[in-house]
Amino acid sequence: MINGYLLVEKSEKLQGEASVYGAKNAVLVIMASLILTRGKSVLKNVPNSADVSQMILLLKNLGAKVEFDSISHQLEVDTTEITSFEVGGDIMGKMRASILVMGSLLAREGRAKVALPGGCLIGARPVDFHIKGFRKMGVVVEEFTEHLEATFENDQATESRIVLDYPSVGATENFAMLAASIPCKTTIINAALEPEVFDFLDVLKKMGAEVWCEAPATLCVRGKKVLNPVVHEIVADRLEAGAFLLAAAVTKGDIYVSNMKTEYLDIFLSKLEEMGHKVFVDPSGVGVRVIGCNNPKAVSFKTGTYPGFPTDLQAPMMAAQSLATGTSLVEETVFENRLMHVSELNKMGAQITATSTSKATVRGVDLLYGSAVIASDIRASCALVLAGLAAEGKTEIYGIHHWLRGYDGLEKKLSKLGAKISLIEMTPQEEAEKIMRYKEVKKATSVSV
Repeated sequence: MINGYLLVEKSEKLQGEASVYGAKNAVLVIMASLILTRGKSVLKNVPNSADVSQMILLLKNLGAKVEFDSISHQLEVDTTEITSFEVGGDIMGKMRASILVMGSLLAREGRAKVALPGGCLIGARPVDFHIKGFRKMGVVVEEFTEHLEATFENDQATESRIVLDYPSVGATENFAMLAASIPCKTTIINAALEPEVFDFLDVLKKMGAEVWCEAPATLCVRGKKVLNPVVHEIVADRLEAGAFLLAAAVTKGDIYVSNMKTEYLDIFLSKLEEMGHKVFVDPSGVGVRVIGCNNPKAVSFKTGTYPGFPTDLQAPMMAAQSLATGTSLVEETVFENRLMHVSELNKMGAQITATSTSKATVRGVDLLYGSAVIASDIRASCALVLAGLAAEGKTEIYGIHHWLRGYDGLEKKLSKLGAKISLIEMTPQEEAEKIMRYKEVKKATSVSV
């Protein structure tokens, strides 16, 4: 992992064409699903992000042979020799998505031992949904302080019907993976139906499972005992596309994203148009261009499960709202602790008030100012980069491990469009000392106020 910070300077009118790599929220679960098969699978358009590297390490630890070409973005995974069913805390503590191997390990090995997961600090994100649903499917789950142990007898499996309290993406995917190995019908009611989930379901179909949807928001899976390796191209990342389009908005630029299926961004694009930015959608439905306006208007929005406003674009959109004329109200309904970027944006001159852990009021300002800030999660890092592109002076963004977890060289892509952004490498000790000094200054400033 690279240590250091992102140095961002005011950049006017970013222009040009960009393409996006495969979606992080699709590729990780698809990699986990390959455990269901025996043989070599090939995934294309795979981002070279830190989370993908962690999942590669996880698969190797289980016994898979993995080869990744970061130039062609092609990943080959041979799962023939997987025999282990344990995933330790050293990997689980770094990546939430590692819980997703539980369903595939139960399907393959009949048992799983997984440490409790980590990832971004954006709320509890409990595994309760996973445990409750697995038990409905006949899985025996034992809960320990730091890990879960589970066993499953596939030969004794019967039809099951799971009702999710909330359309959890991870729980939906975990149940679908186990269901793909059961030769009878599994019904998941109130399932998550995000674009990345459908990409994952396409992979299960290629493996040989029957998968279909019923209204309302019900997913049905009838599996097979033997599932086949696949060749699959990962769906384009709508969140990276959103970052490019917001970069056009905050710099009053003109950016075209060439390979994005625009229906996946309908509500987001609608909000950009409400702000006054010009949005041009390719007639084919793939490709979108945004031209930033001079005097954007503030718009309110509330996050939700698809097709609602994406929670992963909440922080980046808030950065754009901080420079709009008027007042916007932002409500986060997916995660209960995803407003930690507010204080960092305010340090740059934004006027944002968090009225609770899920609601914020954004009063637009004329100017933002460069500062030293710390990213609290992947999407907060994107918000701070966008703010830095529009801010006067220089912005130093620490906590770049989040940026590297979620994006594959996005700073280089932005540079090609005219952004003044670079990744400054440091030793781990230098980075720790810088962050320590920053926190001490921040604490002293808050006390004096």
